Amino acid sequence: MRKISGAFVETSTSGETVRAFVPHPLPPESETVLTPRILEQLQTASARLAELRVASHLVPNPDLFNYAFVRKEAVLSSQIEGVQATLTDLLNYEADPEQKTADLQEVCNYLDALQFARKQLNDPKGLPLSLRMIKEMHKRLMRGVRGASKQPGEFRKSQNWIGGTRPSNAHFVPPPPREMLECLQSLEAYLNQDSQEAPLIRIALIHAQFETIHPFLDGNGRLGRLLIALLLEAWGLLDARLLYLSLHFKRHQQEYYRRLDAIRSDSDWESWISFFLDGVSTSSAEAIETSQKLFQLLNRDRGRLLASPKVVIPAVRLFEELPSHPVLTVNQAVKILKTTKPTAAKAVDILVNLGVLEETTGAKRNRMFGYKKYLDILKTED
Repeated sequence: MRKISGAFVETSTSGETVRAFVPHPLPPESETVLTPRILEQLQTASARLAELRVASHLVPNPDLFNYAFVRKEAVLSSQIEGVQATLTDLLNYEADPEQKTADLQEVCNYLDALQFARKQLNDPKGLPLSLRMIKEMHKRLMRGVRGASKQPGEFRKSQNWIGGTRPSNAHFVPPPPREMLECLQSLEAYLNQDSQEAPLIRIALIHAQFETIHPFLDGNGRLGRLLIALLLEAWGLLDARLLYLSLHFKRHQQEYYRRLDAIRSDSDWESWISFFLDGVSTSSAEAIETSQKLFQLLNRDRGRLLASPKVVIPAVRLFEELPSHPVLTVNQAVKILKTTKPTAAKAVDILVNLGVLEETTGAKRNRMFGYKKYLDILKTED
């Protein structure tokens, strides 16, 4: 018999009485969740992640790819929430900050929140994985964007709902504030307890539970997906940021929401975990393929550059920085190389003449240059 995943309670909000869903503490009964099919998927997903870890160690400097992969994840997660910004938009903005838009601010906030959390976890005196950290991440996520007026960094003190024009016709009503705080405390305990459960299963459960609790007035989806990325690293499943799981969620967006809904309506944890593990397997395999393509491209272009009779040291140095600056201006090249503008301009020209960089603006002034072949590999399904 399936164990129910929560209970409905009556609550009043906006002058209406509605049934809000309060999830039971994690974990659900293991014999309910760990079916033979899920155990098989878990084995496959774990093997794919292990292969991705090996692939990251075969690259001399995985940080070169971390820059692009974490930005792709930030863009994709934001796009799920309707943000109309692409990876190209983000990289163009980083090369020319005057191009900033409200949508780009949301993506940049995602990066800021993730960087903050990683710094805290890597600092012996930093915040532990906790509700306090989650609130600090949310504060950074919502800074200066849509929802900035909706108590950024604070758990909601009022009833919210998902879908519909008012509580009574909502698609889903999360727990009332008092019950929500109890749910969050249970989730924090689960996050930090010693457990024999497979970490991937725990991450799947935590993401679903967080989305069900919906503790903020806005930004819950992005923060919930950010937690996945953070836990993969914090729990030692990945030591390089090469996985962008939000691509799987975006490709199958309606199924993503449907699987989460089924936990609340039918206590169907198995379908959600199966969907999640399939995403880990697929995303890991694609990340391996992408990193290999990027590595091969860099090796080919490095060889062509070094074989060129016009090669100069600044051009080689600039080339090695391209994975962290795949779109740049001459002024940026000056800062990267710590040299004069004529020297930086010559380095850019050499890379342009070799077909490594391409001018992207068509302008005579404030020109931007992109490592097009590198970006084309990354922008698949952007």
